[in-house]
Amino acid sequence: MAEIVEVKVGDKVYQLPVIEGSEGEKAIDIAKLRAESGLVTIDPGFKNTGSTQSAITFLDGEKGILRYRGYSIEELAEKSSFLEVSYLLINGELPSFTELEMFKSDITHHTLIHEDIKSILDGFPSNAHPMGVLSSLVSSLTAFYPESLDPNRSAEGVNLSILRILAKLPTMAAWAYKNEIGHPVNYPDNRLDYCSNFLKMMFALPTDDYEVDPVVADALDKLLILHADHEQNCSTSTVRLVGSSHASLYASLSGGINALWGPLHGGANQAVIEMLEAIKADGGDVNKYMDKAKDKNDPFRLMGFGHRVYKNFDPRAKIIKKAADDVLAKLGINDPILEIAKGLEEVALSDPYFVERKLYPNVDFYSGIIYRAIGIPTSMFTVMFAIGRLPGWIAQWKEMRENGEPIGRPRQIYTGANLRPFVPMGNR
Repeated sequence: MAEIVEVKVGDKVYQLPVIEGSEGEKAIDIAKLRAESGLVTIDPGFKNTGSTQSAITFLDGEKGILRYRGYSIEELAEKSSFLEVSYLLINGELPSFTELEMFKSDITHHTLIHEDIKSILDGFPSNAHPMGVLSSLVSSLTAFYPESLDPNRSAEGVNLSILRILAKLPTMAAWAYKNEIGHPVNYPDNRLDYCSNFLKMMFALPTDDYEVDPVVADALDKLLILHADHEQNCSTSTVRLVGSSHASLYASLSGGINALWGPLHGGANQAVIEMLEAIKADGGDVNKYMDKAKDKNDPFRLMGFGHRVYKNFDPRAKIIKKAADDVLAKLGINDPILEIAKGLEEVALSDPYFVERKLYPNVDFYSGIIYRAIGIPTSMFTVMFAIGRLPGWIAQWKEMRENGEPIGRPRQIYTGANLRPFVPMGNR
């Protein structure tokens, strides 16, 4: 027999069904509460509100579990590639060898972007933030592919839009970086894999015989896998909310990029590097700053440690820590900022204060270290996050549309003035 929750208001009792997910998660279904009682619930930030039922990502923060379509993040990071994971998220199942090769081929076919996009890019000053540039370029795709605006587009048409954005986002991201530094743009080299192609577009000069380091490309591929989806976070919820109005895929993704831009969401790894820079400027004393972090009266906050969702070790951090170690060892970088980072990590993993509170280094801590090591500037960190999160956003948008979910329309509790008469200007 299905579970029921009873809500008593005055002398009336309302019965609400309990929904159970495939992993045993339970939720109270309040869909009919307002119609039956006139009441709504209030939950600032939607921290205890499920906005949808989704089959894409399972996350258990207490146990440190993250799975895409039922596959553990640990196995996917070890055995898969970013494009294989992208296929999995978007289509629901792992591809066969033939399906994956066709997927890669289709993406390779669409990596070039329309030359007129250069004119849009040229309109941005060189000090424009790459996230603002990227969001604008993604939104502009609706002008180059107006058929993408059709809310009743065929499955084949939707798939074409998906392939185009998966292919073109790295090109647009690299061009946003080239705009920031005032360099000529590089075109895709489709002889290379997805990550190597992006790195070449980012760092090669037109006259260079640029060679991509396979250790760096592999680390980037793992980072993208780890960021590919993370349940109903701020940017993913934004993509779904925008898409619920039947806005196009490109418009919805542009909204997600803007949500990710905020420092409380996608900017965490940038905050890590800025913290490390501040510690270096103050002499680089790691123990001093770890003591400051323990002092509740000190305004200093340790960035890149702990997580809002994970109450255990972030499973992604375990994976990317090895990649960070591999990159630093391979490149042989002597950077005082990275030495400070390793010092903070050593203290946090051994000091009882941090261990007891589960303030372990998280994925943002290690991703910032890797990005800095391979030469990606802090202004591009959130752009890298967007490239990784792209297949998750697409999968969530596609699922929401295929399930026929209604337009998002949260309620509120009004706290403003009551009805009052309008006073003409001369009498105020």
